[in-house]
Amino acid sequence: MYKIEEIEGAVCAADGFFADGIAAGLKPDGAKDMAFIYSDKVCKVASIFTTNKMTAAPIRHFRAKGDLETNFVLINAKNANAMTGKAGITDIDEILASVSAHLPQIIEPVMSSTGVIGSRLPKAKLIAGAEKFDLDVKDAVAASEAIMTTDTFAKRIAMEVTLDDGSSFRMGAMAKGAGMINPAMATMLCFITTDAEVDAETMQLILDEVTPETFNAASVDGDTSTNDTVLLLANGKSGAFHHAAFKEALHAIMLHLAKQMVKDGEGATKLVTYKVSGAINNHEAEKAAKALSDSLLVKTALYGEDPNWGRIASTIGASGVICDEEHLTIAFDDVSVYEKGVIHFDAENEERAATVMRKAEFTIYCDLGLQDGEFTAYGCDLGHEYVKINADYRT
Repeated sequence: MYKIEEIEGAVCAADGFFADGIAAGLKPDGAKDMAFIYSDKVCKVASIFTTNKMTAAPIRHFRAKGDLETNFVLINAKNANAMTGKAGITDIDEILASVSAHLPQIIEPVMSSTGVIGSRLPKAKLIAGAEKFDLDVKDAVAASEAIMTTDTFAKRIAMEVTLDDGSSFRMGAMAKGAGMINPAMATMLCFITTDAEVDAETMQLILDEVTPETFNAASVDGDTSTNDTVLLLANGKSGAFHHAAFKEALHAIMLHLAKQMVKDGEGATKLVTYKVSGAINNHEAEKAAKALSDSLLVKTALYGEDPNWGRIASTIGASGVICDEEHLTIAFDDVSVYEKGVIHFDAENEERAATVMRKAEFTIYCDLGLQDGEFTAYGCDLGHEYVKINADYRT
């Protein structure tokens, strides 16, 4: 057995990890826009990246290194370094070479970027900014704030796992993402640190297992970015590991961050959980749940707090899954509005459903009534503010 508890510290919670965020002049008004994560012991690495074919330079640069171990991640906001061709790779090489010269403790540094697509990195600003880094600093708050773009709040969390024999390990994370979120992994970045003693292959397998029902179950607007990145770094300093506990803690951290990103969706006012059950298999349930979380008609009904269950039924039917109206049941939290061909939508029940939709968080249940397939997806509403933010994103 084991115990998992939430603790403070985010990416600095695990032994040997340091982080900070500074202002390098990429954002206006002196806002933090550049961060680092450093480990005083080299780390095993697991990773997941975007499925977008227009992959940003930092991801291509990372992949070119093959199976690497590193102790330093440099992150910048405001500029994605995407669609910049070979020059984007060269820019990363030059920046990391300069940072390495200034900070000789770092080993095989990697870089991650987020922001506007189609512009070269401001190398001089980033190189000058890195000269402000102090690798003895543990400021996870500043680091999480520095990687934000359109986020309205920083996203971070940490867990401690205590095993039966008294040994323990810690895991912490920070993420950013509010728009262009449809991880087919959002613009999303996530960095997870741990002092667990785990080999890279095992860590990658666990990360691959956890991602589909966490980050890949989240959608803000149905768009997949060029820069989606999840990096999991393990320095082994605790000397402890337990496979099931590690997986459970990682799942809890990634699900928390996924839901935080959806909650912070650009202009969003609601976090909605879509629980689809009764499908002929889990894959069919996933198709239906993700169709609901992506649907613009559903999202706008959420924004208007209109319990338009017909849009729910229509979206499920359009998703291509096996379903029919004689088996389908739809409920908003505990308010059933449609059950196997019977409509429960008189004035009183409509008001009860509308009351649910006025909440900041609620669940829409859809039972297809066929077999045992199930999947849970997470989405948000879509309103005027989303259009406003993305109409002038580059400014």
